[in-house]
Amino acid sequence: MQHKKTPLISPVPGTQRDLDSFHFGPQGQGKKAYIQASLHADELPGMLVAWKLKHQLQALEELGRLNGEVVLVPVANPIGQNQHLMDVHLGRYESENGQNFNRGYFDTFEPVKASIHNKLSDKSEDNIPLVRQAMIDALNGWQVETELQSLQKNLQLLSCDADLMLDLHCDFEAALHIYSTDYSWQGIEPLARLMGSKANLLANETGGNPFDCSTDMVWQRLNQEFGDVIPQGCLGATVELRGQGDVNDEYADHDSLAIIEYLGVLGIVDNEPSLPKEKAPSSDLAAVETLKTKQGGLLVLKVQPGDIVEAGQVFAEVIDPINDLVEQVKVTQAGYVYSRTNRKMATAGMLIGNIAGEHVIRSGYLLAP
Repeated sequence: MQHKKTPLISPVPGTQRDLDSFHFGPQGQGKKAYIQASLHADELPGMLVAWKLKHQLQALEELGRLNGEVVLVPVANPIGQNQHLMDVHLGRYESENGQNFNRGYFDTFEPVKASIHNKLSDKSEDNIPLVRQAMIDALNGWQVETELQSLQKNLQLLSCDADLMLDLHCDFEAALHIYSTDYSWQGIEPLARLMGSKANLLANETGGNPFDCSTDMVWQRLNQEFGDVIPQGCLGATVELRGQGDVNDEYADHDSLAIIEYLGVLGIVDNEPSLPKEKAPSSDLAAVETLKTKQGGLLVLKVQPGDIVEAGQVFAEVIDPINDLVEQVKVTQAGYVYSRTNRKMATAGMLIGNIAGEHVIRSGYLLAP
């Protein structure tokens, strides 16, 4: 195991943060997997999973059972880890300008396209290192100016040449679920099966340039531009490890072992993975119903993560205890409740839950704020 520390831009004199990455297995041989946790710094279940993975990978490395490289970043957002206000950990938005830590990643498509268009081989396998080097060159050419940008740049540099990119998050209160792309889904589906994810939400274009799409979608767009001489170069997914309160050994042991099994499916770990026979379901991210309140008040939730709901069912009531106004927030289509808020006082227009449905009902920007 190699432990590398990458310094970030210091925002003011007297402060300095580093990005810590742990590198396992042979570099430049076999496939590469990149796994990071807690990019939204207040989402901590993934950090425990990553810590367990660190020790599992170290043991596998010592036994000579790693056929490729695994890069692990347990604390993907050291900036957000220091965002505490009056005993509340924040960590989702950069405090200087309000930017979501999981938005606005550098789009390498245009510079990569320009770099490779006269260099492509007829053999698709020869184009993989060409594209990856072009991505690295494009990112190295990004002249970052802020601590946040330097964090984003270094996360992308660590991950852009990976065959697999996993971003470990969680929601407020949730069942385990996965966000990915139609492009990556066939390769990610075994992970969803191993983890037992019942909501797997796919979209090739979400808006916002989130981290998990910063590489696989470049490969897809290059394939559309140049054809099949550009093979599939990366599988990307965000794994939502239930809710913020679900930091415990039982869940983390299950999740870390499922990821190790999945690395075996990809041939990165020398093991004999046992895949469940039933394939994991998937649905369109645009078919997700996002439930919001119309008034503020005491929020009384009527459903649990993991519930199946029907159209017209009451998801929650919002009670104004002064004026005795009670708003019923109802579901408009049947589906699977995969997340809900953990706040108990709602504000008008607040997002309180998400349901994976069957019918496309949204378009444009598909992510949470």
